Amino acid sequence: MTTRINETRATERAGMREWIALGVLMLPVLLVSIDNTVLSFALPSISTSLAPSGTQLLWIVDIYALMLAGLLISMGSLGDRIGRRKLLVIGSVGFGAASVIAAFSTSPEMLILSRALLGFFGASLMPSTLSLIRNIFVDRGQRRMAIATWAAMFSGGAALGPVVGGWLLEHFWWGSVFLINVPVLVLFLGLAYLFLPESRDPNPGPVDATSVVLSLTTMFPLVYAIKAFAEGGLSDEVIAGVVVGVISLVTFVRRQKRSSSPMLDVSLFSDKVFSGAIGANLLSMMGLAGFIYFAAQFLQLVVGLSPLNSAYVLLPGLAATVVAGFAAVRVVRFVPIHLVIALSFVLSASGYAIAAFVGGVPTAWSLALAFAVLGIGIGFAETLTNDIVMTSVPAHKAGAAAAISETAYEIGAVLGTAVLGSILTATYRDHLEVPGSLPQVANDKAVETLGGAVETAGRYPNGVGEQLLLSAQHAFDTGIQYVSAVAIILALGAAFISYRTLRSA
Repeated sequence: MTTRINETRATERAGMREWIALGVLMLPVLLVSIDNTVLSFALPSISTSLAPSGTQLLWIVDIYALMLAGLLISMGSLGDRIGRRKLLVIGSVGFGAASVIAAFSTSPEMLILSRALLGFFGASLMPSTLSLIRNIFVDRGQRRMAIATWAAMFSGGAALGPVVGGWLLEHFWWGSVFLINVPVLVLFLGLAYLFLPESRDPNPGPVDATSVVLSLTTMFPLVYAIKAFAEGGLSDEVIAGVVVGVISLVTFVRRQKRSSSPMLDVSLFSDKVFSGAIGANLLSMMGLAGFIYFAAQFLQLVVGLSPLNSAYVLLPGLAATVVAGFAAVRVVRFVPIHLVIALSFVLSASGYAIAAFVGGVPTAWSLALAFAVLGIGIGFAETLTNDIVMTSVPAHKAGAAAAISETAYEIGAVLGTAVLGSILTATYRDHLEVPGSLPQVANDKAVETLGGAVETAGRYPNGVGEQLLLSAQHAFDTGIQYVSAVAIILALGAAFISYRTLRSA
């Protein structure tokens, strides 16, 4: 009997082929997460080249994560039905084609559209990677390490985005940040057929097109309302967005409850541990996206660093994120998981405090330290929350669970830019003082963004441009302080909620 049990356990443990498969899966994970933040250091170049308005600039960043957030659940469910490897391959081809379109965009509208396509196909990649990990690694200990690798690459990829973007911008034009996707995807397609097993739900229901539409009509209006409110306060557009989003959400939930094969099992959210892990996942990424959004612009346009040197400033934070993700697997052997996650948010709050309030005006050194502290918190939170989510569902529903977890990630990225980014933009506009000798640019869209103000200031000699530049930089610094204050409150609130809801995890 003992021999049979040991044989069974041995067959459940992953071997070399499975670990190679994990390495293959990391390729699309890195690309999708890098594309979440790779534009950070390209924003000044895009502002100069395509001359987008402040709102268009936010949409160039937001639309990618918005499409991901709106479609992840649908794509996770689709992968459960048609096969996760098949969906990975389809998504990879589309992602590569959209990358080429984005690279050669000639207008803000074209870039926004291509980023939307990247989000659409990216949504088909992410649920399949995590759900395949859930099915490949049966042993709990190995699966936790595999998920730690996935989370480290996901969080690390988000931090690596500005580094990759910085290096490319140092040597090529801004469109190169998208073309880098193509050779990686070609390599992935070849390896996927060799090492990735196919898996699907053995008893799938039909694809629910109505639920797909409802998931989109929930996300788009709500995020648009958040952005519009941050920019102009309460308006008819904001109210309409909230009403449409809430009605769609209620209709979506009711449809899932009535369905015999729902696209999303909403009963999962009745478990406070599951819901707490999802909420923690969302808030951790909100903090990361908001920080990268302002840090990339500050380092280039205020400190005056090149894109590559600005990226180097964030390297310690990247390393801290990856190391913390793997360290989390060992730490929870000795420290309760709910306490580790709560403390990770305290670290995130500390990172924002260092960035905005330590030593007066932020510097490259203070931002590097702040991002490292924030990265440790993100690394711990992402690994452990994803592990909680994936181990709470049966293997055949892994795609749906993975999609929920990643939807929280992407919603966090959207909100990090939409909420924190919009607070930054609104504060910048309110505090920007245009010199009296430049009345012609007071209402010019060119000064709506820090990048635009820097470009405009360069056209005016005799100290007038310098006055505009100093005012813009001061306004941006004030915006960082406002954003950081909000982020600190959110992080400490998340620490309290995690401590209370994840005790039984």
